[in-house]
Amino acid sequence: MALPRIVLIDDNSSRVQQFESILLFLEYQVSAVNSAEYLSELNSLDNVCAVFVGNGCDKQATLIKSVLDAVAGLPVILLADRGVLLQIPTAIQKMVTQVCEWPTVHTVLSETLKKLPAPKKALLAQKHTLNNKGLAGKSQSICHIRTLIDQVANSNATVLVLGESGTGKEVVAQALHRASDRKNKPFVPVNCGAIPGELLESELFGHEKGAFTGALTARQGRFEMAEGGTLFLDEIGDMPMPMQVKLLRVLQERTFERVGSNKTIECNVRIVAATHRNLENEIKEKRFREDLFYRLNVFPIELPSLNERSEDIPLLVGDLTKKMEKAKVETVQFTHNALAVMMQHPWPGNVRELSNFIERLAITHPNAIIDSEDLPEKFQAYKVPEGTVIDSAEPEPEERKIEQGEDDSDGAEKQQIAAVSQLPEQGMDLKEYLNDMEIHLIQQALSECGGVVAHAAKLLKMGRTTLVEKMRKYGLS
Repeated sequence: MALPRIVLIDDNSSRVQQFESILLFLEYQVSAVNSAEYLSELNSLDNVCAVFVGNGCDKQATLIKSVLDAVAGLPVILLADRGVLLQIPTAIQKMVTQVCEWPTVHTVLSETLKKLPAPKKALLAQKHTLNNKGLAGKSQSICHIRTLIDQVANSNATVLVLGESGTGKEVVAQALHRASDRKNKPFVPVNCGAIPGELLESELFGHEKGAFTGALTARQGRFEMAEGGTLFLDEIGDMPMPMQVKLLRVLQERTFERVGSNKTIECNVRIVAATHRNLENEIKEKRFREDLFYRLNVFPIELPSLNERSEDIPLLVGDLTKKMEKAKVETVQFTHNALAVMMQHPWPGNVRELSNFIERLAITHPNAIIDSEDLPEKFQAYKVPEGTVIDSAEPEPEERKIEQGEDDSDGAEKQQIAAVSQLPEQGMDLKEYLNDMEIHLIQQALSECGGVVAHAAKLLKMGRTTLVEKMRKYGLS
């Protein structure tokens, strides 16, 4: 049975070591992370019973508020150095469940731990279901967007998604819909920039038979199709001014009429709009109505460019190739060196450009393993940084072959034994060799245990604290 888990957000390494050692003795698993990277840890609340925050972290109040928003009602406990309790602002003390002085005595800590609720499996399952939301990545910006989606999903507030072309604005709109109470009702997208202005009114509101030349039958509009669900108005910045007036009226009154009809239809639709344009500039240029902007901009979500979250590229690549595999089409695999090079490219077309790039490689190199030298010429100007660590959530393609039994495992095992038992004629650096082997075995144990340090420590027959120290020594995460 898995140990109950506590997340510790702390920039004080000494306090982290003390806390981990004592909590491990008390049979708790500790996931420690600093204040700059905590959002990725809070994305998975599996088996978590509390979050402790170390006093002294940068922007304390903002950090605690963000943690409270992300942990779905779990206790948040402030861990403060002894003697500084009176220096902690009252506002911060009121935000947290408890303030615990550190170092503390065994009885006080035990009492604090006894009060912690057991992890709520149903709540955690729901949190895990909404964890990724179709937005692959672990960067702070993408984790923040997932938090915003959770915050606004079940309200009826109009959401305005902003970002460059290709950043995934419709993906965010779909995630909002799936996370909301409207998820069992329709999600209806319409691209306002792709439909001629004279047809857009009919497209949105529908028309009656004979309303205009070619209207041979009555037709529902997108508002009626989305009844009870979500209407996604993509490229709202390209909507003609006359239609902006009519849309504003619908947003204000929640009613509309079909073209050619005087019958008023009530609508219960959640509006999510998106644009790559700067609407405030469009207002200054008299191309967008200011009153409509304020109606749409109730809850803005701004997406970063892919260049601003390049650390997410390995995870995005993994997500995109898995979708191709699921669709049973040709795909490709990338070595870590190839991914390290791709992370240096600016990707002006964002995720859409990355997706098209992978699809193109799958056509020219079907089911191949792509290394850095196999990438197109424009990527050859980039160099693979030394000591690059890629968080791709996938093994190196050659490792994956071994796992799937594609290589001769007996031969590989004999090679490994020979490598250990046969001393090269020129000699060898034994310390470096043993360090390399220890790193390899630790990485293998972590991979087999899904990154759970406590389980990997058991597999390696060592204490969890010892393994954590070795991981710190070798710079493993």
